[in-house]
Amino acid sequence: MIEIRQTETYSEWFSALRDHQAKARINIRIRRLSMGNPGDVKPVGRGVSELLVDYGPGYRVYFKQQGETLDLLHKSENKR
Repeated sequence: MIEIRQTETYSEWFSALRDHQAKARINIRIRRLSMGNPGDVKPVGRGVSELLVDYGPGYRVYFKQQGETLDLLHKSENKR
């Protein structure tokens, strides 16, 4: 399984998120991604990809995978 690392900015954003259902869904999507099931993912450039979580306002989690490491990057945002 792939190692998941969070940047400080991502960790702060996620900790401040008050919607517990959204947190659970985001965690499930990240776990699936780490197990090789990317689902709805789009490359955005420079090795960074966007993981789309279709819940609530529509969360976006930006990440970079390098070998067996998945780095959750600076900001997650919503687009709805």
